[in-house]
Amino acid sequence: MATVELRFSALPEHVRTARLVAAAVARRVGVDESVLDEVRLAVGEACSRAVGLHQRGGVEGTVRVALTELEKRFLIEVEDEAGPIGPTSDGAQPEAGEDDLGLAVITGLVEDVEVGNGAEGGLIRMSWPIANVSVEA
Repeated sequence: MATVELRFSALPEHVRTARLVAAAVARRVGVDESVLDEVRLAVGEACSRAVGLHQRGGVEGTVRVALTELEKRFLIEVEDEAGPIGPTSDGAQPEAGEDDLGLAVITGLVEDVEVGNGAEGGLIRMSWPIANVSVEA
């Protein structure tokens, strides 16, 4: 049950690195090759969304990506520091837009996805089945 954690400044140029690391770790833990592109795309969307939330909100902070090998699942959590998801403090719903499109893409790619709040902001939790048992060298 190993976890790899990335933290990066909310800048678009770091999203590519997060995608590549997620795909490499997914391959290593035994996620089926046929879904590696889905993993890469979903992580890219989640990280791009987090970066956008930081930039639009003028929030300095980091994006956290945790990649965890569970017994039969590969779990990825993408957490931002841009504030909670959901109604604003006055009860109004946030405007629809790029965030909704990114979430629609993620839910289209990932069968097991949860969107909610983490410690500092939004949290997207995604998981895929592990097809093979990891082989230690």
